Amino acid sequence: MKHYIPILSIAGSDCSGGAGIQADLKTISALGGYAATAITAITVQNTCGVREIYPIPADIVKGQIAAVMEDIRPQAVKIGMVNDTAVIRAIVESIDIYHPKCVVFDPVMVSTSGHKLIEDDAIRLITSELMPRADLITPNLKEAEVLCHGNIRTTDDMKQAATRILQLGSRAVLLKGGHLEGEQMVDILLMAGHPAPYIYTSPKIESKNTHGTGCTLSSAIATLLAQGIPMPEAVGKAKEYVRQGIHFGKDVEIGAGHGPLNHFFNPISMKIRE
Repeated sequence: MKHYIPILSIAGSDCSGGAGIQADLKTISALGGYAATAITAITVQNTCGVREIYPIPADIVKGQIAAVMEDIRPQAVKIGMVNDTAVIRAIVESIDIYHPKCVVFDPVMVSTSGHKLIEDDAIRLITSELMPRADLITPNLKEAEVLCHGNIRTTDDMKQAATRILQLGSRAVLLKGGHLEGEQMVDILLMAGHPAPYIYTSPKIESKNTHGTGCTLSSAIATLLAQGIPMPEAVGKAKEYVRQGIHFGKDVEIGAGHGPLNHFFNPISMKIRE
């Protein structure tokens, strides 16, 4: 009998299908995992931007997590948008109860279109309670600036920011440099106990279809970690999956704004795991 490795995504719903829970479902499935979900918020959005956010009550979020954990027993948990303190506490309590083998947290704070997605009083709880329970956090430059209270303009700035963020308690930080100026994409992985960072570079791809890339990357890493792939390799493979998804989605017309990458461009997903 064939068994899929289950992964739980705890995140917000994107009705346009490009980011959040919907991106995670596609990514986990494309990479051969079984995707379960716990929805933290319902967003009203499309490729042009976010219009409204309706939070799901914390007890319902916690109930979703419990229902999945007690039956399906995910090997990894990916956490995306959490925008109020009650939901953050529910997730923290759930992690302490069920002790998933791997937790990847993508601290979604600002949308691609610049819309703020998180309440100010939630940031303190995220840094003090949620990040110390994460095996990996994956902030982009804007989110890292929120966490570090400073500007990030160079790769040296990124290294310093990654060091400061790691001190918040997670076991590893992947700082995504997609907004950095230049022709190269530079991401930096810093792991606790490893003084030298892992640096990933690749040419930038010109495309307006980048909606959901952060959600996709974090859920891809969670899926590959659940399959037993070591952190540095899992990050590299996940980045390649996202890169190809952007490449094969750059000429696709979906909506008038920032469309999604192509999660199912071909059975590459299987090759990524070889």
